[in-house]
Amino acid sequence: MTARAHLVTVPAPPAMVRAVVAPLLMLLIALLAAPWAAAQVNTKTGATLAYVPNEGSATISVIDTLTDQVIAELPGGSKPRGLAIGADRRWLYVSDQPNNRLQLVDLKTRALGSTIALGESPEGVSISPDGRWVVAAVEGKNEIAVTDTRNNALTFSIKVHGKNPEHAVFSPNGKLLFVSAEEGEAVDIIDFGARKQVAQVAVGARPRGIGFLPDSSRAYVATENANEVFVIDTVRFAILARIKAGLRANGIAVHPSGREVYVSNGGDANVAVIDTASNQVVATIPVGQRPWNMALTPDGKKLYVANGRSNSVSVIDTENHTRLRDVAVGKLPWGVVIK
Repeated sequence: MTARAHLVTVPAPPAMVRAVVAPLLMLLIALLAAPWAAAQVNTKTGATLAYVPNEGSATISVIDTLTDQVIAELPGGSKPRGLAIGADRRWLYVSDQPNNRLQLVDLKTRALGSTIALGESPEGVSISPDGRWVVAAVEGKNEIAVTDTRNNALTFSIKVHGKNPEHAVFSPNGKLLFVSAEEGEAVDIIDFGARKQVAQVAVGARPRGIGFLPDSSRAYVATENANEVFVIDTVRFAILARIKAGLRANGIAVHPSGREVYVSNGGDANVAVIDTASNQVVATIPVGQRPWNMALTPDGKKLYVANGRSNSVSVIDTENHTRLRDVAVGKLPWGVVIK
């Protein structure tokens, strides 16, 4: 006797159940596909993420700062350099130098978003402490282009006296914007509320990276051709100290405690550590070739250094002043941003 197969008809779930389950499934798929979907935190490890613009490969490497592994590669336009993370954790703002624009990268979809025309040769990018404004140094126009993150539109520009501005960095209190003029041997100081330049401080040849103490009282400026770091009083706009750094001093990063400042020395392939109490170099840490711009984790325990000629990022233990490891990234990494 042959057994017959019995077909059982399963009724479709009620519309209310479908309405609840479908979005949950979509959310689960999204989380599995993008463990770092929170933009600044890896949802699997809970680690803060570091973003590295690679100008030679037109990509942005995403590093999990807990594992120090690259977990994603994002498109970055034609030649990504300056980079800022939006306060809403949705957008990256990237200077695309050959195309004279600010390129938005959608951190949710991992795709290129809209673009904002800036002018010839945009370089450094930073975001205001309140998250509203993204500024870009536009070398060819000798001005700072200001984008409102509420609508991602260019809102106004501020002219500077110095030639070829490279970096534009907000003081932690958001009141001042310091701009390094590569060919001006000076730092232009902008009162951001007034939207105008209010001072200029002469420094060494080819100023580059800028960093502030947490209380906004002092700024540290690397000068590449002078091989020095200049310390500027942000109230009197006067030079407080000149610190001998290494060959071709470039990037600046400031520890969250304010106790130490780090300067990358491109010609020496190292990072110098400055004690802010004495304004003296207290340690040097070897890294890769042509170290450029850098960033610290929020707790200050790790420093990430972009090595332009080594196609890597060196990870430094700031407590012991030792290099932990190198992380391979794309070609010609220009800097690191962690928020």
